[in-house]
Order: sequence, then C-alpha cells, then structure tokens
Amino acid sequence: MSESPAISVGPASASDWVRDAVVAGGGTLVDLSQAKGLVWASPTAAQELDDVLDAHPHVEWVQLPWAGVEQFVHLVDDTRRWTCGKGVYAEPVAEHALSLLLAGMRNVADYARQGEWTGPVGRNLLGANVTILGAGGITTSLVRLLEPFGCRITVVRNMPEHFPGADTVMTSVNLIDALVGADAVVVALALTPDTDGILSRGEFEHMESHAWVVNVGRGRHIVTDDLVWALREGVIGGAALDVTDPEPLPAGHPLWSMPNCIITPHVGNTPEMAVPLLSERISDNVRRFAAGIELIGAIHPELGY
Repeated sequence: MSESPAISVGPASASDWVRDAVVAGGGTLVDLSQAKGLVWASPTAAQELDDVLDAHPHVEWVQLPWAGVEQFVHLVDDTRRWTCGKGVYAEPVAEHALSLLLAGMRNVADYARQGEWTGPVGRNLLGANVTILGAGGITTSLVRLLEPFGCRITVVRNMPEHFPGADTVMTSVNLIDALVGADAVVVALALTPDTDGILSRGEFEHMESHAWVVNVGRGRHIVTDDLVWALREGVIGGAALDVTDPEPLPAGHPLWSMPNCIITPHVGNTPEMAVPLLSERISDNVRRFAAGIELIGAIHPELGY
C-alpha cells in the first residue's frame, strides 16, 4: 500500500471541499513546513504562491485549481511537478458551447429580446461547417456532441496530427484557410502569447458574413474592438461569448446591446458543476502522487499551459 502523502492546502482562505478532496485521495493534511505536495486553491494569487514556494523549496508537487494557468505559468519550472485542472471542465464547457452555437445560429437570443412577432431568421447547425480552434478536452467533448448533427469539422491545433472525429486538421499557420467557408467558429484554446488576439479584424474579414463565433476559451483570444466592428458592419453573422475582454464586461459596453451578440457571464461551468469535477481531479492526483505514477493535467512550461 502507498504511504499517505503529506499535502498542504493554500491559501488559508481555501474552501473546505479542497481539503476534503485531499483526504478522499488518501492524503494527510499537514503544515507547509512538512508538505511534499501543495494544492493551491486560488486562481489569481500568483505572487502569494511564489512567496510560499520560495519559503518552502522542499515542496515537490503543486496542483493549481483551474484549467487556465496564464496567471501562474511564469512560476512553472523543472524543479518540481506542476499540474492543473486541464480537461476537468471539458464536458460542461462543451455543452455550453453547443448551446451557444444553437442559440446563435437559430437566432434564439434575438427572438427572446423581441416584443412582437417577427420574421424567420436562422441557419441549420445540421450539416454545417464548424471550425474549432484548439485540440484539448473541450474540443474532444464538443466533437462528440456534434456527431448527431453531421457537421463537417475542422480542428486547428499546434501540430498537424490526426484528431478523432475531425474531417480536417490544420495548424494555426493555415488559420485563414480554416475560417473561410466556416458556418461557425468555436474558440476553445489555452491563452498563450501565440493565441492572444488570434481573432482580429484580419481574420473576421475572411469569414463568411453569416458565420457565428463562439468563444469558451479566454476573452483575450478575440480583439474586442475588432469584434464590435465586425458585428456592427455585418462582416460576420454573430458572436456568442462566455468570456470577454475585459471581464467582467462593463455595463454599457456596445456588445451588450447588439442583436447579433450573446453574452453569458463565464458560466461554461458553474460552482455546482466544477466542485465535484475538480475534487475528483485533486483526489486522483493525490493517489497518483502517493503511488509515484504520472499525474493528470501536467503543465508544460514550454507550451504555456
């Protein structure tokens, strides 16, 4: 039987469910001075974590809370093992992306704003050309959810490797080719210097005038001012955003009042969805750490996620 690993949880404000997940995985909760592993439960307190690790260089493994690690990636190095919630929320976020796709393409959001009977608007997702930027867990789940719709799916990823369920795989070098002819474009990327602002005016100008953009990645993947222009001028059909730049999107921002824009407040996964999923990830990695086997959700500093 594997020895119970000594794990600390930080910062002090961490919720009890984080500690419960460590114990459920067979870990022993200890003070940082004795810890071999640290579960860091704040998605933003990067400087505090840096200070903690400087003061406790004996910590061998750090588990970060969420899938996005852009706040912390500058801390990641080869002196210890680093993991995050990568892939944990793929299923609920993919479900949300599908709902945004349908709501946008079938004009549901604009109909819901009307005060009287209006004319027919909308396009089918059935048989549509769908381009997905990113090749992680969200894309894996979304491709599966799209299967009954008979879509022709193009996946844009770092390397031109096969992706299960995709009809075509391209790299970002060929991004424009992947956008031309797409009825819908879904952004499901990690935020890195290479993907920051990946959709801007130049990309919108190559898209179909009826195409919908769905962003469930990070707000900064899209240049917001360029998106406002593209929506206002009818360069693209619409945008459905679960993430924005800035975030939260300020009251009175032009995107709020555009009939061809849907905004949800970063709810691809809610706390009710996220806590059980992240709890299982923490517990599983505690068990794996104890057994000395590969951890799930490893962060690769050279990739930035």
